[in-house]
Amino acid sequence: MTGRPTERFACAPGLRIDALERLSELQFEQAAGAMARLEAAMERLERRLWLAVFGMVAAVLAEAVQRLTHLAG
Repeated sequence: MTGRPTERFACAPGLRIDALERLSELQFEQAAGAMARLEAAMERLERRLWLAVFGMVAAVLAEAVQRLTHLAG
């Protein structure tokens, strides 16, 4: 934990400190899990956005090629 001795006193303040430390650990674990889920969702969104960008570029290029072949033919 924080480098303190592992031996604890079995008194109310000591138990309260232990409970608060455990609660703090759980909160940090939950925050880390939420951040990991958010990061994964952002990566999926980024992939979708790039797919949309490449799709639009492909559509514009296809339109340009079609016009060029129409002008040449």
